[in-house]
Amino acid sequence: MNTTHKPLVYVVEDSLSSGALYCSQLQKAGFDTQHFVDGYSALVAIKAKMPAVLVQDVCLPDISGLEVLKYVNKQEVAAKVIIITSNSSIDVAVDAMRLGGYDFIEKPFTSERLITSVTNAIKQQNQDLKTVEVEPTATSLDRINFIGESLSMHTVFRLLESAARSKASVFVTGESGTGKEVCALGLHQASAREQGPFIAINCAAIPAELFESEFFGHVKGAFSGALTDRKGAVEVANGGTLFLDEICEMQLNLQAKLLRFLQTGTFCKVGSSEVLQSDVRIVCATNRNPAEEVGEGRFREDLYYRLNVIPVVLPALRERGEDILLLAHHILKAKTTENNKQFENFSDEVKQTFMQYDWPGNIRELQNVIENIVVIYDGQSVQPDMLPSNFGHNVVNQAQYSPHNQMAQTNISTMASTPLRSQASTPEQSSAPNNIIQLWIVEKNAIEDAISQCGGNIPLAAAYLGISASTIYRKMKSWAEN
Repeated sequence: MNTTHKPLVYVVEDSLSSGALYCSQLQKAGFDTQHFVDGYSALVAIKAKMPAVLVQDVCLPDISGLEVLKYVNKQEVAAKVIIITSNSSIDVAVDAMRLGGYDFIEKPFTSERLITSVTNAIKQQNQDLKTVEVEPTATSLDRINFIGESLSMHTVFRLLESAARSKASVFVTGESGTGKEVCALGLHQASAREQGPFIAINCAAIPAELFESEFFGHVKGAFSGALTDRKGAVEVANGGTLFLDEICEMQLNLQAKLLRFLQTGTFCKVGSSEVLQSDVRIVCATNRNPAEEVGEGRFREDLYYRLNVIPVVLPALRERGEDILLLAHHILKAKTTENNKQFENFSDEVKQTFMQYDWPGNIRELQNVIENIVVIYDGQSVQPDMLPSNFGHNVVNQAQYSPHNQMAQTNISTMASTPLRSQASTPEQSSAPNNIIQLWIVEKNAIEDAISQCGGNIPLAAAYLGISASTIYRKMKSWAEN
């Protein structure tokens, strides 16, 4: 490598031996380095020449590492800052990430972990500089298909823009259907990791006994049925982003293993003692309140703080005002093209209905409603009679069930208060006070009614219900087992 093209890395570490070691490791990897033993010396050097990357201990003998970070981020062209921390200062490291740090690594760490972090920081730095030079008014999220003009969404966009330039873990919360996976994919595509893989895992959909294998992989013979070696999501996502959906569904023993991986960047496959390494950016999501889960003892507090470096709260669709119509027009255009139809707009009555409805299923429900219309009807404008029956009314007060009610999207009180097929009650039902029907029977009756009205067409029934066909098949299997 030509010396003039070597990226410059400043190492700020008060330990002479540790600092010399980090510099030596980085120099072997092709970087130019300078070592500083205190924060003020580093600030003087930064004022003279800004490095590409600053690797600094969060605890310095003279000033706080956070002060150095704040100064760097105020400069027109700022270095990427990687924080070195110990277990005792993990909370300070999290604060540093929220202030704009790129990454943090915990002592003790391997040379591979250090070099990987610095290399990725250089990639992100180069991408940021390229964006400034080519499109000074554009943001890295302009390429991502985010739709929204509401104040709440502008707040989300600002958070995502900052998070995209970092490797910090992002914790996305929001109701089901608000677009948490779209948010995670957008972060990936707007980051320096966009050329790497984006791997999504639904923590609620994987059986607990298989989760460790899905996550870390296994070797042949590790357990019954392990006929070949298999890579896990952590290994496949190396160099990219790992999205953990419904993270609060993960069992506590698995949470401990995830925490260790996040701390060290290392893991072992099931059935193997070989230590492997993977560099991934973690984005996780839940529709629960994670702080409450921590308080109830269902989610590890240390893992929560490790993941919740950049919290992003996605607003419900009903809170987004005119965004409802913006999204509706976007979805209508996409579904019309997919199905080779002629729809162009919505009637004023439909627009008013959309704005008045509270959308319990959020964007996912809006997509289902519009796709339902586009598939079944023809025309240029969506009219009120094309909407699913009873759509837009207070379903809690409905006396009769219709599959168009988007059963899976309504809340539990709605389903429990709707007298579905009470004449088909089981012995368990008849003994309940006030003729209360068990919830699983309400759901079973609703799905069976929908399938019957659709002539046995399960995919079509699923579309009316606002759920996937696989969900129906899974529930039918569980009914048979009962």
